[in-house]
Amino acid sequence: MTKVALYVELKAKTGKEEEVAAFLKSAVGLLTQEPQTIAWFAVRFDHNTFAIFDAFDSEDGRQAHLKGPIAAALMARYDELFEGPLAIKNPDVLADRLPG
Repeated sequence: MTKVALYVELKAKTGKEEEVAAFLKSAVGLLTQEPQTIAWFAVRFDHNTFAIFDAFDSEDGRQAHLKGPIAAALMARYDELFEGPLAIKNPDVLADRLPG
């Protein structure tokens, strides 16, 4: 069962919305390097509001993800693509239903 998660809401800079969408779609390919990431979702709420939600079966998995290639790619392009400060929330998972 997944136990912990990350939630990151992201606001795209004006004119960067489609570049953000493409960037988030491309990040899924990096998950092969993150075996402790049980679930990973990039979502779009409106024209410039996006979020990433991912889940892990342990705090070690969450910390590994924060040091992994997706986080590194996000940080490398954050100032270029996003506005406002980066706010990462660390929720506990109360229940899940995942395939497998």
